[in-house]
Amino acid sequence: MIDKLFALTRPLLFALPPEEAHELTLRSLERGLYPKDTAGSDPALRVRAIGLDFPNPVGIAAGFDKNARVPDAAMALGCGFAEIGTVTPLPQSGNPKPRVFRLVKERAVINRLGFNNEGHDAALARLSKRAAGGIVGVNIGANKDSSDRIADYVAGLERFYAVASYFMVNISSPNTTGLRRLQDPAALDQLLARVMAARANLVASGKPHRPVIVKIAPDIGEDEIEPICAQLIAHKADAIAVSNTTLSRPGLHGGNSREGGGLSGAPLFNRSTVMLARVYQATRGAVPLVGVGGIDSGETALEKIEAGASLIQLYTGLMYEGPGLIPRIKAHLSAAAAREGAASITKLTGRRAAEWAARPLEPDPA
Repeated sequence: MIDKLFALTRPLLFALPPEEAHELTLRSLERGLYPKDTAGSDPALRVRAIGLDFPNPVGIAAGFDKNARVPDAAMALGCGFAEIGTVTPLPQSGNPKPRVFRLVKERAVINRLGFNNEGHDAALARLSKRAAGGIVGVNIGANKDSSDRIADYVAGLERFYAVASYFMVNISSPNTTGLRRLQDPAALDQLLARVMAARANLVASGKPHRPVIVKIAPDIGEDEIEPICAQLIAHKADAIAVSNTTLSRPGLHGGNSREGGGLSGAPLFNRSTVMLARVYQATRGAVPLVGVGGIDSGETALEKIEAGASLIQLYTGLMYEGPGLIPRIKAHLSAAAAREGAASITKLTGRRAAEWAARPLEPDPA
């Protein structure tokens, strides 16, 4: 039924510019006009990670709900957790429009939004009014014109500490000039030292421990993986998210593929999954990983887990598959666990990491 409804509404949504279609989706969610998940989650899909108990490993990635308008609706669709943001201290309009481009044939999107959001105050006001439970993460970023971008991340952690289940530190968006330089080991060392010191001060004052996840790009060099992971381990990051959008254009030619910005969707799947597996190997499976990029089916969701992910996140896949993608993924993961005789889907995490890590980032187009 969910898939049939989406089949009817998709032509309307795809007739609109991408940002207008997205706004229409958010308004529908705000008004409760969406199919609720009444079945719940198979106990085999429960995941204990980063000190939190997830009812299932499927989450909504940042970018879908930048301003904390619909986190509870995302979970009511069947997700085990939701993430809002990226939020910056001050509101900003982002880059000039048009800045989001569909690649329908390739089931992909290119965006150069540039952290457009309403700022800390607006998101905090909405999150503070939430009555429901569930795991809601806050993805924090820096303003484009900030004189101290690391201070913006510290401000995000401190400002949302009372309402966030966890924090995602976004230093890997390609759409804010210079932001990815914070992934350089020396800069990452400074960033993590200040962010973790701020968290330690809050914990020392009696506040609970809030997990901190760092989101990295799929475009980092092979020789950068070990130094970056070493910094993340040294500073006790609770998890690593792999990955953000890519600047590469694997096998894409012409049309909207020429647009600048980060590519997401199906063409990102291989690169992001290979990088996920390589990070899994570099951390020896000791740090939980969040697999992001190109998940649009139960099969691709399972592959992320087998490559090393404890949790997974969706966004672009939902644009093309609709909300029915979430229960389909959960059903496929449940079936995979049962087929392997695994009481928990976590038993499958990383079992094909070596195979994935050995693959090329850009597969042979032939």
